[in-house]
Order: sequence, then C-alpha cells, then structure tokens
Amino acid sequence: MRLDATISNVLAGDALATPATAMHNDAFAAFYERSARPLWAYLARVSGDGALADDLLQESYVRFLCADTNLDGEVAARKYLFRIATNLMKDHWRKPRVTSMDEIPEEHFSGNGTSGQVETEMMLGPALKQMRPRERQLLWLAYAEGYSHREIAEVTGLASASIRLLLFRARRKVARLITDRATDQSAGRAQ
Repeated sequence: MRLDATISNVLAGDALATPATAMHNDAFAAFYERSARPLWAYLARVSGDGALADDLLQESYVRFLCADTNLDGEVAARKYLFRIATNLMKDHWRKPRVTSMDEIPEEHFSGNGTSGQVETEMMLGPALKQMRPRERQLLWLAYAEGYSHREIAEVTGLASASIRLLLFRARRKVARLITDRATDQSAGRAQ
C-alpha cells in the first residue's frame, strides 16, 4: 500500500483510531513534504539500503500519525519522527538476518553535483560503508541534519554526554578510512 493511501486511511479513521488527527490533512501534507526527503536520506545512508529506507519511512509516518503525543511545533515533530525511524531501524537490526552477501545492495552516492562534490562522495561513500551503522547514524544526524549533541541524544536514545565522544571517534575513523584509501590509490598509481 502506498504511503499516501495509508495516511488517508489513518486520517479518515479506516485503519486505526489516532489522537494525531489533530494535525489536519493539509498541515500533515506540508509537514510530510518538508520532512520526508531528509528522513529518507537519513534512513538510506545509515542502513545502506534504499528499499529498507522506503519501508521504514512509511512505517515511521504511520506510527507518527498514530502516536498519542502533543508536540510543540515542527522542530519537536521532526525530532520525534526521527526518533521513531531510529527505533524502527534498531528493531530491524535486531532481527535475524536471512539474506546472503550477494543480496546486499552496492549503491553509492549519486553523481549529481559539482566535480568537487563528486570527488568527496567517491572518497566518503566507501569509507562510510566500512563504518558501523551507529557511526553512520551519528555522523548523518550531526552533519547532514545539523543536530546538536543534545538533539542527537534525543533521537538516538543515547546519553547526551556520550554523543561528543562517539562523534569524535566516528570522525576520526572516517578520516582514517579516507586517508588509507587515498594512500592505497596513490600507491597503485605509482606502480
């Protein structure tokens, strides 16, 4: 079922009784337009799987609509939505895996943009794939979403005090991976 059909059913009361129907159709549609793309990008980059990101995105919005919470403004709603998506991703990671290594997608960053951006993505993409999902998650929330350490703690459920150290370690690891790759590439060209 498509997301817009699911949302319509939820808002119409066909699927579940929802306290979140206080967010009118137009208000939700506008919120969805502003938040869906960044949420999908977060899910896709952290999970490394676009199809999984699609599924988690849909489920995140359904759960958001069914939630019994009062949120003050769009910033709080967006953080809550990211928290739902993070929890869904954690649940997915906890499930036993039955896929083979051949089924894991090898998607890289898109080649759209300036040549400097493409070079950066070509170096960053393989490095991020070597990192743990938690490390990718923290880096994405900090640098792509621009969240503060406190906000990242709210989204991930980690202690706020540990975010700084975890981000430091993740940055250091990605820098080392990029440096190692650049060294390997320059050594390969010299031979």
